[in-house]
Parts: sequence; C-alpha cells; structure tokens
Amino acid sequence: MRSMMIPQLMIAAPCSGSGKTTVARGLMALLKAEGMEVQPFKCGPDYIDTKFHGAVCARPSVNLDTFMASEAHVRRLYGRYSGGADVCIAEGMMGLYDGYERDKGSSAAIAATLRMPVVLVADARSMAYSVAPLLSGFARFRTGVRIAGVIFNKVGSQRHFSMLQEACSDAGIECFGYLPKAEELTTESRYLGLDFSRSAGYGALVQMLQRHVDWRRILEKTEAPAPAAPAAQPAGAGQPAAWRIAVARSAEAFSFVYQEHLDQLQRMGTVTFFDPEADCPIPSGTDLLYLPGGYPENRLGALQQASRTRSSIAEYAARGGRILAECGGMMYLCRSVITGQGGAEMCGVLPYSVTARKGDRKLSLGYRQFSYRGLELRGHEFHYTRFAGAVPPSAAQMYDARRQPVDTPLIRVGNVIASYTHLYWGGQDIKQLF
Repeated sequence: MRSMMIPQLMIAAPCSGSGKTTVARGLMALLKAEGMEVQPFKCGPDYIDTKFHGAVCARPSVNLDTFMASEAHVRRLYGRYSGGADVCIAEGMMGLYDGYERDKGSSAAIAATLRMPVVLVADARSMAYSVAPLLSGFARFRTGVRIAGVIFNKVGSQRHFSMLQEACSDAGIECFGYLPKAEELTTESRYLGLDFSRSAGYGALVQMLQRHVDWRRILEKTEAPAPAAPAAQPAGAGQPAAWRIAVARSAEAFSFVYQEHLDQLQRMGTVTFFDPEADCPIPSGTDLLYLPGGYPENRLGALQQASRTRSSIAEYAARGGRILAECGGMMYLCRSVITGQGGAEMCGVLPYSVTARKGDRKLSLGYRQFSYRGLELRGHEFHYTRFAGAVPPSAAQMYDARRQPVDTPLIRVGNVIASYTHLYWGGQDIKQLF
C-alpha cells in the first residue's frame, strides 16, 4: 500500500454550463506542463470528455459511475488507475448533486465514495455577493462531501472579483482565483463531426490559470493519502482458455469505449484492433468480435465501400461467431443506415434498418438496466438515430434508472448480442452472455 500523499480533487459545479470542463482540461494541461503525471477521471458515462483528458494527460481517462457499477468497483478502479500518478483529477458531471434519483449517482456521491475534495467552478457572470449563500449551501449540504474551495468563471473585472472574494470570506469558503470573460475560451459544439484525433491547444487557457488561479494552493488543499492499489487477481488453475478478441476501432465510427473494458478484454485473452474502414477481413480465429459505439452515420461512405470487412463479419456471424455490438456498432450490423442522401448498405447481420435522417431524429437518453443470463447489466443510452419501422423484439425487458420499463430492445440473433445501450460490464464475466 502506498503511504505517500498526493493531491486528489474533483472539478465540479453548481450546474451544467458553469465551466468545469474548461477548468478541468486547463488544470490538467497546466500540471502536465509542470512535469507532473496527471491521472484523469470522468464522472458518469461520458465518452467525449475522456478523449480530451487522454490527449492532455497522455494517460487514459477512466469513467467513474455509481449507477453502472458498485461503490466497491469504483474504489478499485480509482486505486488501480491512479498508480504512478502525482495528482488525480476527476471532472464531474452536470451539477454537483444532480443524480439519477435526487443525488444518487451524482458527482457528489462519487466524491464521497472516494473521499475526494471538490473544487467548485461557479459562473459569476450575473452574480456578486449573492454567491455567498449559494456557496455556503453547497459547503454544508452533505457532511461527507468536502468543498475545498471555489474558482470563479467569466469574471468581468478586478472589482467584480473583489466582490466575489468578499462573498467567499463571509461564506467561509476559500477562493482559489478566477477566469476572466474571454472569447478564446468559448468552446465549440461537441456533437456530430467532432474529430477525436484532434487535440485543441490549451496555451491561452493555461496562461490564464497561471495568472489568475492559485493552483499550488489547490494542490496543497487537496492532498490526501494515495489510494491503495487493489490486490492482483490470482491466476488460479483450471481457468478457461484465453479468447482471441477483435475490437473495431476508428477515430469517429467506433470510438466510444471505456478504458476498463479494454483492460478487462486484455485480461480475457489476446486483443487485436482493426479499422472497419480499411476493407480487410476481421482477424482469423476470432472468438469474440466487439463493435463499440461512435458515429458511424458520419462515415457511411467509407464503411459501405469496405465490402470485404462487411462480408467477413456477416460470414463470421453466420458461422455462430460471438458478437457484442453497442449503439453505433449495432447500426453497423444492420441491413442499412438511411440518411437524407439515401441508404448505405451495412453488414446485414441484423435484418433491420436504422434512420439517421434529420426529420427522423429523436433523442433517446438515460441509464438502462436489465437482467440477462444470470447477469445484472447496466449501461447508458444516448442517440438520435432510431429504427426505421417497428422496434425489433427484445430478448430482455429494459428499465431506466428508476425501474420504469423502456422500449429499448436487446437484440439476440444466434450468438450476436446488440443494442442501442452502451453496456458497462467492468468486473463481470461477459462470457456468460453467450
């Protein structure tokens, strides 16, 4: 067990849009530039923020979610991935106490589970002294959540900041500094068309943090004993033979993968990555084909042209090959994906079509849970595409976070398991699915 002290903090906010993503990425970039090993984490099921964290920190960002996984599993993840880090930074989700049911599953719940101090980011555009009762309430609402201090965002002037400092003094909360209103800090939309292979420059943001935020004080205020790494799992005799696992990976079409899943697949056997756009057959001898989500609707031309890849997947499925496909991966297995320009032929493993036409777009969003083959599975759904025509029959009834039934199907055809739900199966034996 490590006994050293390292800074560990969560960047959170009273509400979405306050600037926590800007501050989190900027602080990661600053500390990395200072020569520190920064381990990033992300609260909730978000795949996009983790991509940027990884680009900044040169370490994979890990999702922490107490709806999709148990508190014990989250603690094990935190201990495992923080190994070798000089500082751990978790980016919160939504407002600090916003969970799937009151504050259950919220960033605050994760901070309490990990005993991680919280640095609040407060949008000060339309506030001055009124921020005092707001901060006081957040600091005292839950005894198990420690607010280390606050950073203000979009501060209009030095006079404005002085008023905010007075509010902090009366609320009994430390003020770590601020970010001024600045056009260069405005971020673009993160939806379709985002190129995950691109890394935005953080020079201006880092300079502003260095000038206006006491980041050294943040590190001092958030020091705690380094989390203990979980005990290694014993190899044991009589374990089943290792699987050969093929994982689809591309910058946009198949990029939504939890780091813990990749590591778990590595523990299951040998993992080979392939790009479905490269027009090569899937690796021979594959025991499991994993098709994660992404935005295949943005790459339909390239995916359709890669006919050898599509044919090899169809032939593999027809031979009884095991396939696990999530959201975009499920779309790729379908007969076609329809857009305003017409239909694009996909693998044809599933006898359905999906529409991505603008007029057919409909948001489906939320946590999902269901039982299947002795496993209690949970995950998250976020998409605008939908099935063209009737919803396929489901192999299991899915429910939302409050146990209300939803019509999201779990499709089972032979040894193919597919759904719009991005499953979280960290710590579970997914071989049981087949």
